[in-house]
Amino acid sequence: MRPEPHTPAAWLERAASSLALAHMRGPGIGLEDLCYQAQQAAEKALKAVFLAKGTRFPLTHDLELLLEELEDAGVEIPESVDRVSKLSRYAVETRYPGLFDPVAETDYLESITLARATVDWAQQQL
Repeated sequence: MRPEPHTPAAWLERAASSLALAHMRGPGIGLEDLCYQAQQAAEKALKAVFLAKGTRFPLTHDLELLLEELEDAGVEIPESVDRVSKLSRYAVETRYPGLFDPVAETDYLESITLARATVDWAQQQL
């Protein structure tokens, strides 16, 4: 049974889905597309925390802004999660050809690590 929409659990379910998609390596799948999914996982996880704290979140893909707003709401952000703001560039920049430098394997692996840390932390906040 799926959680009710607009609940922290529903947002975390979607974050987990995006993170699973970020792991789907294979022929014809660009690293930039996988990094986009990692960014989406982190964004949805952070928005789940807003909902869990009873706070509205800004409609943005900017992870740094989301982290700042959470801190302003009194949520302590661990360093492992604070670094996830690096993934914001994957929200828009890498979605279209020619607007970005190629994504390296190390960038991809870091995006997975940061997204996983953020999703795990968000689950603990619920």
